[in-house]
Amino acid sequence: MYNSSILNSKIFKTFLISALFLLLGVMPTLSFSQENVKKEESKPFDPKEVVFEHIGDSHFWPVTIPLMHEHFISLPVILYTDKGLEIFLSGVLLKEEGKEEGPVYKGTHYSYKLEGNKIVAVNEAGEVDKTAKVYDFSITRNVASMWMGMIILLIVFFAVTSGYRKNVGKAPKGIQALLEPVILFVRDDVAIPNIGIKHGRYMPLLLTIFFFILINNLLGLVPFFPGGFNLTGNIAVTLVLSVIVLIVINFSGNKYYWKHIFTPDIPVWLYPIMVPVEIIGIISKPFALMIRLFANITAGHIIVLSLISLIFIFKTAWMSTVSVPFVVFMDMIELLVAFLQAFIFTMLTSLFIGMAVEEHHH
Repeated sequence: MYNSSILNSKIFKTFLISALFLLLGVMPTLSFSQENVKKEESKPFDPKEVVFEHIGDSHFWPVTIPLMHEHFISLPVILYTDKGLEIFLSGVLLKEEGKEEGPVYKGTHYSYKLEGNKIVAVNEAGEVDKTAKVYDFSITRNVASMWMGMIILLIVFFAVTSGYRKNVGKAPKGIQALLEPVILFVRDDVAIPNIGIKHGRYMPLLLTIFFFILINNLLGLVPFFPGGFNLTGNIAVTLVLSVIVLIVINFSGNKYYWKHIFTPDIPVWLYPIMVPVEIIGIISKPFALMIRLFANITAGHIIVLSLISLIFIFKTAWMSTVSVPFVVFMDMIELLVAFLQAFIFTMLTSLFIGMAVEEHHH
């Protein structure tokens, strides 16, 4: 009983500390946003604009500093046009406060401006030049955040690898001790039950998917730079992950997998119905992975931002006594979802691979 009360006390203290840090992260955003609302009283607050700006991609990375104006990190713009390559920083396209349209930047080959989140070439009158062919390969916020997540992933696993080399025959310690139970969980409770004896070939893929999604989910919950992005809630990112899974599944499929699709053990007259259904199933499995991850992460970000927006919709600081506790509660739920979605994506991937490599015994 005594040990249980101590444990409960520690859990409660941990919860309070986590909630405090989340509040400290939310309050700078609230203080900055309140300052902006006062400066632009003539312009009504549009929660939809705030929400879609956050969950979408951008050529700028906003950095919120308490009690100061908002600053942006300018990201590289890389454009390939029909006249050649253009490289410059996105800061030259940043719209000034109070102006409806952003500036026009005169490049080497064309002049450019931002329309929404898209960079377009314009003529001397400032209108879109439809004759210009511009292909955008810019380093946007999602690209920069993805690279950051990948760098963290490499640093962490190089540290774990180094720990295994140094601590041969010894108990793990440091980051190795922290991640070893997670790695063993992915192997023993995800890969082996679903794939079987061939699980070793797919462990690098499963671990990469799990930790890539987990790290970016967690960074997306951090309300200040370098976090606060919506990478795993971007459907282009989840699409690429799903295409990778689709390729691995179908290249790993054995003869029984393909026989079940094209020549199943059913009457021949049912083939025109069942074969198209099975082919659709090949695509629908990774498609479900794509939509599940995208929808869950995006929904969490939208709910949190909507709750914060209530303060500015009702134009009273008293609303923060309601919205901020709910935001903290939702962030706690999102912390659970961050782990849960990484697990579900990895588990379903291993299940689909296991179905493709399963040997049939008669």
